[in-house]
Amino acid sequence: MNARELAKTIDHTLLKPDATAAQILKVCDEAKAYHFASVCVNPSRIALVAKALEGTDVTPCCVVGFPLGAIPSESKAAETAVAVKNGAREIDMVINIGAAKDGDWDLVEKDIAAVKAACGDAAKLKVIIETCLLTDE
Repeated sequence: MNARELAKTIDHTLLKPDATAAQILKVCDEAKAYHFASVCVNPSRIALVAKALEGTDVTPCCVVGFPLGAIPSESKAAETAVAVKNGAREIDMVINIGAAKDGDWDLVEKDIAAVKAACGDAAKLKVIIETCLLTDE
């Protein structure tokens, strides 16, 4: 894999709640310079990122249900719809790890399906599993 191919596997991320617009734009500039796959931010910053990345090969990405994933599916779907409306072209959702640890795979599947439906054709969906919260079971 060459450097350009490697760069396209990197999501440049700034998820600190106190990140300033200037810091977000710096991350966008770095992603454009190195041709990273995406810039991933919190929902309140996705419109800024989408505008900054217009016309580039870097995808505006937004987290939903971050950082815990322990919110109702309807809330994640609504958060997704707003993010997509504001320019997100990739959504990184956090799985409901408590439901997974309970073995409630029906809830986990419905959670993912709700967010995928809210993405429509406008955004790709990735699912984050906080593996540090898993146990041997």
